[in-house]
Amino acid sequence: MTLRLNLGCGQAPTEGWLNYDNSPAVRLSRWPALAKALAATGLVSPGTAQFARFCRAADIRHADACRLPHAAGTVDAIYACHMIEHLDRDEAWRFVEECRRVLRPGGVLRLAVPDLARLARLYANDGDAEAFMARLQVDLDRPRGLLARLSRLLTGGRGHHWMYDGASLVRMLGDAGFAEAIVLPAGRTRIADPGRLDLAERAEDSVYVEAVRPLP
Repeated sequence: MTLRLNLGCGQAPTEGWLNYDNSPAVRLSRWPALAKALAATGLVSPGTAQFARFCRAADIRHADACRLPHAAGTVDAIYACHMIEHLDRDEAWRFVEECRRVLRPGGVLRLAVPDLARLARLYANDGDAEAFMARLQVDLDRPRGLLARLSRLLTGGRGHHWMYDGASLVRMLGDAGFAEAIVLPAGRTRIADPGRLDLAERAEDSVYVEAVRPLP
């Protein structure tokens, strides 16, 4: 049986794949009454409560990207869209190594990330530093006030911690022991059976990189 993982799927789970996310909303989805109560007090946003309901209905499972709940060499394909940039550098390396661990030899890792090269070109063209920083979505602002700090503890930050272009991501995957790391255009993949996976998800601002766990 083919085993395919969509990691950090958010509100875009893929039918026929195992869909994972580490949002606290996934944990809250197990306790609808608690999610409703936390939303009523303002400790979680209405959007988080709504996402918790969505996760319950869509069977989205909770997982730490750095500790995947699968045995070594058992997964055929892994996909993560706009997820790795939310990890700090140490976490990103552990995530990539964990993907290599669980993939079978010949298995494919597909990553879609916001394209830093595109953002740099936009800045070079318009010279708007404020717009450039906003587009980066870096997690810079500290929560202010007790309620905001408690909310951050419960739900975590949603900003970016590192950014990539195609070349830097290819280099990272190669350094992590993957083979045949390449940039692919939207709509193309080397996954043998992608099923209903959206191969052009967020194409307007993404770069797509795939790599293969080497054969023995």
